[in-house]
Amino acid sequence: MTRESSDQPTLIVPDWVAPGSVGAFITTRETGPSQGPYAAFNAASHVGDDPETVAWLRQLLGARIGDHRPLLWLDQVHGARVQQSFQAPPPQADASIARDQQYACVIQTADCLPVLLCDKRGTRVAAAHAGWRGLASGILEATVAALGCAPEEVMAWLGPAISNMQYEVGREVHDAFVNVHPETSAAFEASPYRLGHFMCDLYRLARLRLEALGVTDIGGGHFCTASDDRFYSYRRDNGVTGRMSSVIWLR
Repeated sequence: MTRESSDQPTLIVPDWVAPGSVGAFITTRETGPSQGPYAAFNAASHVGDDPETVAWLRQLLGARIGDHRPLLWLDQVHGARVQQSFQAPPPQADASIARDQQYACVIQTADCLPVLLCDKRGTRVAAAHAGWRGLASGILEATVAALGCAPEEVMAWLGPAISNMQYEVGREVHDAFVNVHPETSAAFEASPYRLGHFMCDLYRLARLRLEALGVTDIGGGHFCTASDDRFYSYRRDNGVTGRMSSVIWLR
């Protein structure tokens, strides 16, 4: 296939005051060569998109980091395992950590919440895939613990996810949180659409879990993948769609 300059992604750079040694970005679907429901910049290999296009876009992401280091792709399973070293093929995990410049951490999402983390000295970074199942399973707690520094030294940034205005869930999701952590009831409101359902605020859930750990330097959380056409949305697009890539690394 022909490679074009227009294949380059349009990126979001986190608006946090991270140390200069920390690089991070999130892809959007605004520009790129992907076609059909995967238009326009889909680097996910598991959703049915053209493998050659996906491979090319992964090369572009590596080039954006600046030194073509490998990206640590994960086989995300909505769990709480944290990968702490480079591995290929992709290991089953829902978060990864880098403590040096050997690789970059990457999470793929299309409504679930990507959480980027670093320490305030800029010596370690992490990326976590925080859908409701991962949040309920303790993915953020596991990631912060794996970073190995005091919670007050951790910075977090909440990337594009579905907002509470668009995310209706059943009672089983509500109870998975509230029965264990009653304070998380603040992240749920009764649905105006269906009796016994709730509007779920993933951003609020993540903040509550991070704050309970002692992490207070938290940014981001002002997106909605389901209502903003810049983003892929599994729910809006009926399950056939691409994925955004959230990437973080040490320069």
